[in-house]
Order: sequence, then C-alpha cells, then structure tokens
Amino acid sequence: MSLVLLGFLGSLSAGAMTAVGALPVLFGRAVNRSATDALLGFAAGVMLAASFFSLLVPGIEIASERYGPGFIPATIAVCGVLLGAAFILLLDARLPHEHFVTGREGPEASELKRVWLFVIAITLHNLPEGMAVGVGFGTGDVLAGSKLAFGIGLQNAPEGLAVAVALLSKGYTRSYAFVVAALTGAVEPVAGLLSAIAVSYSAALLPWGMAMAAGAMIYVISHEIIPETHSHSHQRIATLGLLAGLALMMFLDVALG
Repeated sequence: MSLVLLGFLGSLSAGAMTAVGALPVLFGRAVNRSATDALLGFAAGVMLAASFFSLLVPGIEIASERYGPGFIPATIAVCGVLLGAAFILLLDARLPHEHFVTGREGPEASELKRVWLFVIAITLHNLPEGMAVGVGFGTGDVLAGSKLAFGIGLQNAPEGLAVAVALLSKGYTRSYAFVVAALTGAVEPVAGLLSAIAVSYSAALLPWGMAMAAGAMIYVISHEIIPETHSHSHQRIATLGLLAGLALMMFLDVALG
C-alpha cells in the first residue's frame, strides 16, 4: 500500500474518532463542564507531545542527515514552526468563524449563520492534525505515521465530545450537536492526503512539512484549546488533563521507538 494512501487512511481514521467521541450526546449522557475541560486539556497534551516528539525532533534529525548538524537544520525547524503557525493565523484572520470563548471573529462574521461559524472554526483547528498524520506517513516510516494517527485519534475523541457538549450548552439539539462535532474530523483526511502527497514527492520538503505541522498544532493549543479550558475556573483539572495527555503520548512515542 502506498504511503500516500496510508496517510489518507490514517488521517481518516483519526478524524473519524471525533464522531466516536461525540456519540454519548445522542444517548442523553451529560458531561459536566469540569470533565469537558479535563478532556480538552488531555487533547492539548497529546497534541503538544506529538508536536515535539513525533514531528519536530524527527524533522530535525532528518534535516541533520540531509544537510549536516548546525545552522541549516535549526533554521528549518524554526522557520517551519513559524510558517505553520502563520498559516493558521492567516486563516484565523481571513475566514469568519466563532470561538467558544472570544466569540465571532473574521470579516462579515455577523452575517453568517451560527452553525457555519462553528463549522469553519472547527475546520481551522483540525487542519494541522490531518497535516501531522499525513506528514508522518509521508516520511516512509509507517510506525511513526501509525503512532501519530493513534495519538491524534485518541485526542480527537474527547475533543469531539467537548465540542458536542459545548453546542448542547448553547441550545442545539443532540443530533445537531453530534453531526457538527462529527464534521470536525472531516477536514483531516483531506489535509492528510495533501500533506502525504507533498512530502512523498520531495524529500527536501519533509523536515519543512513536519515543522510546519508542529507549529500549526502549537498555535491551536495556545490560541484556542488552553483559553477554552481555563475560562470556567477549572484550570487545575484542565492542567492535569494536559499533563496526562502529554505523558501518554510521550510514553507511546518512546516505548514504540
């Protein structure tokens, strides 16, 4: 099976976990706010560990093998992270969307229906996750790609539940909240496919792609997830959730080599 196809299937399975995580809302099982913040914190921890241990560190190693240690690998890592963050920042500024904490943003946001504001925002936040899985398989290391797909899928489940619960709290029906939460993962296989194609066709792009995916995820963690988890006076449990996600993903990365 080609690496591109594996990248697509890996990001598809990871994205599908958002729907799995949102399933409880269809059966009337309530999740309190502190549990939601803990789950979001867990998602942030997994993303943070994946950014460094599964993307940045291997990306620097690949660049060092290609160009030798020193200035060039360091420059690629720094510039890649900044470019990835800038990409999400640009989308964040140009597309109308709605954050759970800060409300509506972007041009003509007030003229769009609320559901589309949420869908666009969720799409923005899941792009880097699909990119990460696609780049992971594009390295040619199926195990590395599988670890990323597993880790991203693991954090997508509580993220999907958290989004569905947040929508329920704003008055949406259970089925509506589930569908919108499930859609949060729809962009991941697209981003994963495009990223896997890009890095598989040019080895020189690989460390850049890995650093950019890491930068994009770090931006999302800081800009959206952490502010959301700290907005309801549940900072401690949210931080414990982040540490749990970080520890689990770091363990998986080291234990699986």
